[in-house]
Amino acid sequence: MSLLSIKGMRAGYGARSVLHDIVLDVEERQIQVVLGANGAGKTTLLRAISGTIAREGAIVFDGARIDHLSARKIVAAGVAHVPQGRGTFADLTVDENIRLGAYLRTSAEARQDRERWLTFFPRLRERLSQQAGSLSGGEQQMLAITRALMLRPRLLLLDEPSLGLAPIITQGLFKTLAAIREEAGMTMLIVEQSANLALDVADSGVVLESGEIVLRDSAQNLAGNDEVRRIYLGYE
Repeated sequence: MSLLSIKGMRAGYGARSVLHDIVLDVEERQIQVVLGANGAGKTTLLRAISGTIAREGAIVFDGARIDHLSARKIVAAGVAHVPQGRGTFADLTVDENIRLGAYLRTSAEARQDRERWLTFFPRLRERLSQQAGSLSGGEQQMLAITRALMLRPRLLLLDEPSLGLAPIITQGLFKTLAAIREEAGMTMLIVEQSANLALDVADSGVVLESGEIVLRDSAQNLAGNDEVRRIYLGYE
């Protein structure tokens, strides 16, 4: 069953059109990856879903249209967006950043949720009183994801979670995302340049070119597709 269904979506910035008639379905409890070159429209796709830019077309989440809703109401409906660049509040502590994600929760619920998600990111537990700006890039990405999870989303949108991270840190991060999906039943739509790692944990994927989806398949089939292997996985 599709948790997210998009039909005929168009989006851009001012007079510049970026996405053209996007049709996309994301199945519940699955991880779907979005591949594409720089400028293909991957970030715009996530921004359009989360309501942070203007868009047209139908976006149905959990059976209800959300394309007319504000970004705040889309969050309340159960969609959390971890943007490219992480967006942590550098001058606040790790704990303060985490609690910002729980603004829709009671204090008791926030404490309970924090303990749950810190089991996936134990390194953050050791740094709760530390300023977020002093964390490493990998730790900041963990923090951004934890803050988003505090919203209790049913759909997590992740924009280039590996950006600027060392390969070994990226590998660990994707293993954690896979564990969160397995243990918490979290649905994820991930935009990612590290196609190898993303396809390893994903169930399915799409390829964006010039604002259009030109290929969609299972993650396994995409990983074995000669054109995908050549362009996105670095194989000749």
